[in-house]
Amino acid sequence: MRAVVYRGVDDLRTEEVPVPRVAAGDLLVRVAACGVCPTDIKKIHHGTVPPPRIFGHETAGTIVKIGALARGFRVGDRVGLHHHVPCLRCHSCRHKAFAQCATYKRTGITAGFEPAGGGYAEYVRVMPVCLPGVVKIPAKNSFIEGALLEPVNTVLKAVAQLPLLPDDVVLVVGQGPIGLMFTRLLSLRGARVVATDLLPRRLALARASGAWRTLDGSRPDLTAEVLRLTRGRGADAAVIAVPSDAAVKQSQEALRGGGTVLLFAHTVRGKETPIDLARVCVDEKSLTGSYSSDFTLQREVARLIFSRRFDVRSLVTHTFPLEETAAAVALAARPTPDSLKVVVTQTPR
Repeated sequence: MRAVVYRGVDDLRTEEVPVPRVAAGDLLVRVAACGVCPTDIKKIHHGTVPPPRIFGHETAGTIVKIGALARGFRVGDRVGLHHHVPCLRCHSCRHKAFAQCATYKRTGITAGFEPAGGGYAEYVRVMPVCLPGVVKIPAKNSFIEGALLEPVNTVLKAVAQLPLLPDDVVLVVGQGPIGLMFTRLLSLRGARVVATDLLPRRLALARASGAWRTLDGSRPDLTAEVLRLTRGRGADAAVIAVPSDAAVKQSQEALRGGGTVLLFAHTVRGKETPIDLARVCVDEKSLTGSYSSDFTLQREVARLIFSRRFDVRSLVTHTFPLEETAAAVALAARPTPDSLKVVVTQTPR
C-alpha cells in the first residue's frame, strides 16, 4: 500500500509499505480522510520522535477486515477512529486525568513501524485497546466529519474544565480551526464569547460561529475593551488557542478575580515565561491547561457533529491527496489568510 513515511526532520516520503497484518482482536480500516494536527506537525518539524513513522491520527475510513475476536463491527462500516483510549482504572484515570494514563499514552492505531496513528496511509490497523473509541459514521455524514471527531473532542474536554455559569464571558484568543471550535462549543454551552484574531476573515467566521463580540487581537487597548464590555468586571475565563506568551499575560489582566486562564496551544516543552504569581494567589486567577481528548465525551461529540448542531464542514478549507501530504502539512504549519483546517483525503485504488 501507499503510505507517507516520516524519515527525519521535515522529511516525508510517499513509499510502498506492507498492508498491516490484522491480529485476532484488531480491525483493518481503509482510510478515507485524515486531518492534519499541530501535534504531528511539531513532531515532523522538530524531530521529537525517531523515524521511521507514519503519522496522522484524525482518521476516518471503512472497515475492510475484522479479527476473529473483535465484536460489534461489520465489514463496510464507516467509522471515525480514536487513537488513544485510557484504561479507566489507574490512579490518573480515577482523577479523570486521562491524558496522563500509561495505557492512553500508547498509540493503538498503526500503518506500520512504531505506532503513530497511521492515517497518512491507505490502511490502518486498529488494535483492541482502541476499539472502544471507534465511532460509526451515519450514512448522511461524510468521512471528513468523522475525521474531525478527535479534534472536537479535545476542545470539548477543555471547555468542560472551565467553571462557567450561563452568560459568563469567555475570551478566546486566536480563531484558527481550534479557536473557532472553542468559540462554537462555548457558545452552544451558553457562554458569551469575545473572540480575538489578527485576520478580519477569521473574526467574521467567529461571528458566524456564535461569538458575542469580536476584537482585533493587535489593538493596544484590548484589555480595556474587554473590561468595558463586561462593565469593569473582566472576563470570567480566557482560552489561549495560540502559543503566545504575550496573550497569556494580556488575558490574565483582562480576567476578573477568581477567573481562569486555560492554555491549549503551549505544547513545546522547555519554554518559560514570566508570570505575576500574585495574580494567581491574591487575585485567585487560576492558570490551567488541557491536552488531548476525553474518551468519555465521544458520544456527546458524535451527537454534536453528526446532528450538525456543530457543522464542522465549514472549518475545512483545503484537502490534499495522500501523495501531497507534505504540502498539506506545510500549509497547516504556515496557514494563509484563507486556510483553516487541512485534511488529507483518499479514494480507493
